[in-house]
Amino acid sequence: MVKTILTIAAICSVAIAPAVAFAPQSTLSSKVLSSHSKNFESTKMFMSDDDSWEASKSAMVGGAGVNNAGEPPFEIRGFSLGNLIIASGVLITVLSFVEYLSDSGSEGLNVSGLGFVYGIPVFLAGAALKYAEIEPVPVFSTPEGEQIYESKKTDIIDKIKKDVTRHRYGDEAHLDTTVKKLGLVIPGKAYPQLRELRQEEVDGELAFTIVWQSLETPYKMWADERRIKKYETYFGKGVTADVVKIDAEQRLVGIRLITNSDVPAKTEETVEA
Repeated sequence: MVKTILTIAAICSVAIAPAVAFAPQSTLSSKVLSSHSKNFESTKMFMSDDDSWEASKSAMVGGAGVNNAGEPPFEIRGFSLGNLIIASGVLITVLSFVEYLSDSGSEGLNVSGLGFVYGIPVFLAGAALKYAEIEPVPVFSTPEGEQIYESKKTDIIDKIKKDVTRHRYGDEAHLDTTVKKLGLVIPGKAYPQLRELRQEEVDGELAFTIVWQSLETPYKMWADERRIKKYETYFGKGVTADVVKIDAEQRLVGIRLITNSDVPAKTEETVEA
């Protein structure tokens, strides 16, 4: 019986290995909060908030052209592929030990050898994948925001939500390409880290806030008027944008996109996560 299971597990490992190239996704989940539980009022944030601030040339806003290069042909939602591959490698290796200890014949030795050949490399591949894994971010929503999301969302807002609520591999951070194209990454410094999404209803429209922890990039760079206009262009038609200070101590800053029913929401541009 162990021999049969070991053989099947080894075969399955061969099938699992190519999946490492694809980015798995977690199940989308929205945590409903009361409409008064989150305060988006501005508070003093970074010590660089002064009138002498000026963005460096390397951090200035560039073109808004984006694409979908590198997107997987299919999506896996609901679990971590890294965990699955690690578990598969451990299972194959353990079964190979059991087979080796329970059968001293040549046939048993061959099957246990097959387990070592596939089990240990599969485990190491899973460990490497897990090391490069970026966890999905949570989505917080008021009841009103949850209710109007489907009817008010734009194509780009929906794509952002789907992209960041799944596991990603090999990226600097969620939406790393986005913050780089918007000039929000200081050369040689850490990327802003996406922490959460928020959904609210504001005057009958959807307010979709993308919240980052910005340890290196000063608030002035986020809130520069030139960049705010760029946000509206970059994130597509059908939205207006502003910047909100979320938490001064944790250096949380958000780009809030508010839908505008008077402007068509469809756009051919997409945001690369």
